[in-house]
Amino acid sequence: MNAAAKNPTAQRVSSYYSATVNDHSSYPQLRGTVQADVAIIGGGFTGIATAVELAERGLKVALIETHRIGWGASGRNGGQVTGSLSGDEAMRGQMRSRLGSEVDDFIWQLRWRGHQIIEQRVQRYGIACDLKHGHLHAAMKPSHMNELRGFQAEAERRGMGEQVQLLDRNGVAEHLQSPLYLGALKNLRNLHLHPLNLCLGEARAAHALGALLFENSEVLDIVHGPRPAVITAHGRVEARQVMLAGDVYHKLEQKQLKGKIFPAMGGIVTTAPLGELAAQINPQDLAVYDCRFVLDYYRLTADKRLLFGGGANYSGKDSRDIEAELRPCIERTFPALKGVPIDFQWSCAMGIVVNRIPQLGKLSDNVWYCQGYSGHGIATSHIMGEIMAEALTGTLEKFDTFAQCKHVQVPMGDWLGNPLLAAGMWYYQMLEKLR
Repeated sequence: MNAAAKNPTAQRVSSYYSATVNDHSSYPQLRGTVQADVAIIGGGFTGIATAVELAERGLKVALIETHRIGWGASGRNGGQVTGSLSGDEAMRGQMRSRLGSEVDDFIWQLRWRGHQIIEQRVQRYGIACDLKHGHLHAAMKPSHMNELRGFQAEAERRGMGEQVQLLDRNGVAEHLQSPLYLGALKNLRNLHLHPLNLCLGEARAAHALGALLFENSEVLDIVHGPRPAVITAHGRVEARQVMLAGDVYHKLEQKQLKGKIFPAMGGIVTTAPLGELAAQINPQDLAVYDCRFVLDYYRLTADKRLLFGGGANYSGKDSRDIEAELRPCIERTFPALKGVPIDFQWSCAMGIVVNRIPQLGKLSDNVWYCQGYSGHGIATSHIMGEIMAEALTGTLEKFDTFAQCKHVQVPMGDWLGNPLLAAGMWYYQMLEKLR
């Protein structure tokens, strides 16, 4: 099934997620003038999570989305919620001057805060999103095992020993019917889920709390000033504060934001239902990704398909045949699936930041932005949603910790940034062969 085309009825990119959506509700197009405390641009996890946080605090929120809620990467990703922070070392280096000896504790707690927010929200609002626990971080060479041992030691030191287990090759064989891995770190705190159903469930919660949600309403301009406003073709939101949460999908405020974040295209496929084969290849129903710089990731869906992604394209250009690219990876990982039918294929643009630190900042006194999770968006977006809601209501400590971080701003934006990013990832892939 070619998933590059939009489903004209659902107005979503065709994917396994859009085919199995629980919530078919739609929200109106913005027309006329609306008053709000906070206007949020972007209906993905960052915008929706912030809207829930603000609505729970009693603020009137208006959220404006160009397409449909969860249309972008928030509704098309691999569905893994892990404690990975791709920019953790850069964070440690830049935040140490502000946090001092507390920087390591801050980063460790950050790893798991997104899990807590998601689990609490799913329970509080009764969101059906196939939420499951259990993950393997898989090693393909001895140097990977050394990294996993280091993480296990830190987890044990911080009281997480009962939730992590280091597996050797034989141990992995009890969890996966795959010849690829020397070992793995099993982590029972990590989660996997149906991201589009989570995003739509949170949108429904925000709406029930009084938030105004608008779809099919592209923002054309942001008016700065004491009383900022968001302008669309047919309407206007006037608010005390504006938050830009469109990640890599918008071209607003280019004078300040151009060249700070770049698209990398990730491809995902989903097989036909596997039946008894599902329990054979992955008997404990774990999510998996490997330790490489450019990695493969996969998990079983609720109806026992294999959802498999990998091989991010850092040129910023979409793949023409995702199935052809990923089928060899699937069959190398699981020889028992040779020739398995592929029912869905699709792609999404991930917002990549050069130093991998999420970008939080202000464009003017009352206009804020939050973006850039570099492939770790489900957990990180919920953490940032909480931090942004705190900042918008006057608590700036965590926001300032991120906002003071320095970021590379590449001249000429995507035109130069994506080739540089592709070259950088080639360099890291070469290093991968040596470690």
